[in-house]
Amino acid sequence: MTENLQQIRVEIDQLDLDIQGLISRRAALAQEVATIKTSAGGGGSFYRAEREAQVLAQVMKRNDGPLSDEEMARLFREIMSACLALEEPLQIAYLGPEGTFTQGAALKQFGRSVKTRPLSSIPALFHDVESGEANYGVVPVENSTEGVITHTLDMFINSPLQINGEVELRIHHHLMGKMDSASEINKVYSHQQALAQCRAGLEEHLSGVEQIAVSSNAEAARLASQEIGAAAIAGDMAADIYGLNLLVKNMEDEPDNSTRFLVIGKESPAASGNDKTSLLISTDNKPGALYELLTPLSERGVSMSRIESRPSRRGNWDYLFFVDIEGHAEDENVKSALQQLESAASMFRILGSYPKAII
Repeated sequence: MTENLQQIRVEIDQLDLDIQGLISRRAALAQEVATIKTSAGGGGSFYRAEREAQVLAQVMKRNDGPLSDEEMARLFREIMSACLALEEPLQIAYLGPEGTFTQGAALKQFGRSVKTRPLSSIPALFHDVESGEANYGVVPVENSTEGVITHTLDMFINSPLQINGEVELRIHHHLMGKMDSASEINKVYSHQQALAQCRAGLEEHLSGVEQIAVSSNAEAARLASQEIGAAAIAGDMAADIYGLNLLVKNMEDEPDNSTRFLVIGKESPAASGNDKTSLLISTDNKPGALYELLTPLSERGVSMSRIESRPSRRGNWDYLFFVDIEGHAEDENVKSALQQLESAASMFRILGSYPKAII
């Protein structure tokens, strides 16, 4: 047994040596790519969302275990993040403070070798990317339990930014505090959406305890770290940052609770082969107008995955529609449908074509 174990350890050591050498070679090649692009006068970001999506799709396709597809993709994401940082350290803005789920989504999308910038509001985040202070931004747009985040959608009405990608993050809310037991809690802080997503858990564990809505779950954790008897509902990252004990794990009512985030930037990615396109459209306020407007999608076999209406602010009962469709704007059937749709719409804008969330 001891001899077999020793042999396995020798093999692992050799594999570690091989892996380290291959990673270093990959990093050197990334530097060569940067040199070639710079010499050719290439502008813009070295980050290519469609290229990363294609690489990760292949990683998962060829994965035979025992690691899960998600874990294998995460490992490769971090390797790509570290290599990209040698070419160009990316600045990523997210809805702060530090420890929010939005920061978690940013790190899931870009890896931990980027520089992250916490901002206090969604408008500030859009402004940061528009001004060039950040290369990209990450904003929440939709929760599987509580629905769409309208403030994010409204920002696209006047912003020139494009959607560059999407991130889906499984949301686990934990009850946390400095105390050792939930019986010592006299108030609980959290974001209003988190409180709504944990109604049953709050009733079970903290019936009658005061619930206080704050700007973010991370802010809730910060307050809980400073006040005696105060607790927070937040995620693992916030607990680590603010040194809080996890008193009750997975407080969310829905076990599949997840949030969709959008990556925003100044450029639209090329087709990756597994894409989504987001549109902002409006039509005349008359019976059947929206049906007629969307008919070209059906006629050309383009699937619509989401539609959301928002007041246009141009007049009473005048609406804009945010639409997600399958495919890239340069795909032949999508391109043809969008041309016909644009000619029929009173307002038409492509918010971005981008790779679908990988995992």
